[in-house]
Amino acid sequence: MVPEFQAIQDDYPDDFAHCYGCGRLNKDGLQLRTGWGKNDETVTLYHPRNSHIAIPGFVYGGLLASVVDCHGTGSAALMKHRLNGYEPGDDEPAPRFVTASLQLEYLKPTPHNVELMAIGKVEEIHPKKFKVHIQVFAGTEHCVTGEVVAVQAPSSFSRK
Repeated sequence: MVPEFQAIQDDYPDDFAHCYGCGRLNKDGLQLRTGWGKNDETVTLYHPRNSHIAIPGFVYGGLLASVVDCHGTGSAALMKHRLNGYEPGDDEPAPRFVTASLQLEYLKPTPHNVELMAIGKVEEIHPKKFKVHIQVFAGTEHCVTGEVVAVQAPSSFSRK
């Protein structure tokens, strides 16, 4: 399912759009999309594939870590883009962030056939470094809490 909002990943420059988790150009990847939700919170929606199981009926924890990871970097990019005076879809390449730190706490088993929703709150800790506090829900069940520290990717990450 593709979320019905403008996502920051849609504005990533092509050289930065190949991530397995959130790269729009990675056809084998998850293609996670992050946008603005309510009250300056960020949101990512994802319906796990049949192969994303740990045991029948429950989502693999590594997938949940990927959702938290890419939601965190996408949230940081959203905030930096907004601080630069832009919103997704403004025809301006979005800044790209990479993960400096990833922490997760699995609160309960995550049921498989339920849409996941990651919600983030972004905290600027440096002009090029953001901390994102994340909650992941499967339906109404709060299953994972995470924190990502994301730093702006240096231009040397580009192949150009």
